[in-house]
Amino acid sequence: KIGVDAFSACSNLTSITIPQSVTKIGKYAFSGCSSLTSISIPESVTEIGNDAFYGCSSLTSITVSKDNKVYDSREDCNAIIHTESNTLISGCKNTIIPPSVTEIGSSAFSGCSSLTSISIPSSVTEIGKYAFSHCSSLTSISIPESVTEIGYNAFRGCSSLTSITIP
Repeated sequence: KIGVDAFSACSNLTSITIPQSVTKIGKYAFSGCSSLTSISIPESVTEIGNDAFYGCSSLTSITVSKDNKVYDSREDCNAIIHTESNTLISGCKNTIIPPSVTEIGSSAFSGCSSLTSISIPSSVTEIGKYAFSHCSSLTSISIPESVTEIGYNAFRGCSSLTSITIP
């Protein structure tokens, strides 16, 4: 287990190797690791807490072991997706949301200050609370007609947001 806040605010941490013995990554585990560029989730991880990678603004690559039974990073999307629910739970500035994703989970992109744009596919029906909060470089977003619910504070602190299209 990697506990809550285990490595938070380690701003000089550039890479991590999560061993196969880890089954849980606690909330805020790597939050504020602003120099972290990539993360690879091994097959053993079956639980990832909210905001585990909050504020990892340099993160460009996210992969999940193909043998992981709970999470995946299908279509080389640079994100962590909860396989059973098709919920994107953690993304980065290079994420491409696959058309099979139905929900952008709570805090999925929260604190991703280097995210400038994102395309939300028409398969998405829900955008979770805090999903894009504090994405300070996000300038515009278009929400597809398929979205029926936007969680509270979903776009809080998006100080560069000048255009939003809501169906």
